[in-house]
Amino acid sequence: MNPEHSISRDELTWYDPGLSLRDARELYFQRYGFNNGGYDDAWVRLQAGPIPIFFPNIPARVIAVKYHDLHHVLTEYPATWVGEAEIGAWEIASGCRGHWPAWILNLYAFAIGLMLAPGRTYRAFARGRISSNLYAMPFNDALLSQTIGSMRRKLGLGLSLRHPGMGDLLGFLLWGVIAVTLVMLPPIAALLGLALVIARLL
Repeated sequence: MNPEHSISRDELTWYDPGLSLRDARELYFQRYGFNNGGYDDAWVRLQAGPIPIFFPNIPARVIAVKYHDLHHVLTEYPATWVGEAEIGAWEIASGCRGHWPAWILNLYAFAIGLMLAPGRTYRAFARGRISSNLYAMPFNDALLSQTIGSMRRKLGLGLSLRHPGMGDLLGFLLWGVIAVTLVMLPPIAALLGLALVIARLL
């Protein structure tokens, strides 16, 4: 995600359905200033206001983000904080399979979406429940050669979004609780550890 871009959903230039996933991904990289998706970088850098956040770009994360980038062009969710929350909710609802970095990073994005744009995050989650994604498919030249339009049809992304039902709401609430719990665990654990240290010193 490039924090310097504040492009809104309405300002997006939609990806032509006739483009291959490979060519559409290149446009996506150009739009957000990504250098080959950052796949070869040792560290991932995010920007939370004035505070930079770094974490290691492990191989499992690289594999997951290659699918994730294609999901951006297929769903047309932008690479912004809110857009990442939307695609995170969509990927959770449609399933990340065995890509554990995708589950974890999407849950963090989901939690951010609950704060920044709960309505958009909910609609993206409901959309994910009636569509599928690329995580179960082999990542190869054959996949990248597919057109945007044909892949959207295969994944059910061309379907009109039905009115979210009770199942969507309950699923959203459940995953919301899981996301918030994941985000809160590290600071809670740190506070408990600090409390134990202080108790031993007293």
